[in-house]
Amino acid sequence: MIRIRVLAACLLPTLALAQHGHAGHMAPPAATATPKEPGQSAFAAIQEIVEILEADPKTDWAKVNIDALRAHLVDMNNVTLGAQVASAPIEGGMRYAVTGAGSVGDSIRRMALAHAETMNGVDGWRFEASPMEGGVVLTVRVPEADLRKLRGLGFMGVMARGMHHQAHHLAIARGDHPH
Repeated sequence: MIRIRVLAACLLPTLALAQHGHAGHMAPPAATATPKEPGQSAFAAIQEIVEILEADPKTDWAKVNIDALRAHLVDMNNVTLGAQVASAPIEGGMRYAVTGAGSVGDSIRRMALAHAETMNGVDGWRFEASPMEGGVVLTVRVPEADLRKLRGLGFMGVMARGMHHQAHHLAIARGDHPH
């Protein structure tokens, strides 16, 4: 009789688990999972900047301008997804005629002109940007060793070069004028 009770005591938890699924394959309850993705990259960039500003006791809230950061992220989206690019090799580099209709053309001008100014001379790369109807002509000249890299990057890769973007976003949100 004692053996039956000991056996039953050992088997009851196993039987209970068997009724609710396999013990080794049970998922943790949903309440323990915490989502990490904010749902959209521009929102995530703004959320990250807001967290940085709130954590910094020196933040001058009278100057903070999250709407300016949002407008810049709209420009980034327009250029990344809406620009039309005609590329042509030139001596020592590439020339990009970058255009878009309406607000996309405006975004191209703001982004390409600012990027050319910021990146001119970095790693020996020379940028010239001039406005044109619906966009910009961007000319990039590089050291001979970087010609293949430049051609592989194309216009969007050139725009993405340089880890200044994150600091640039923080400066815009703080109300500074980084250009």
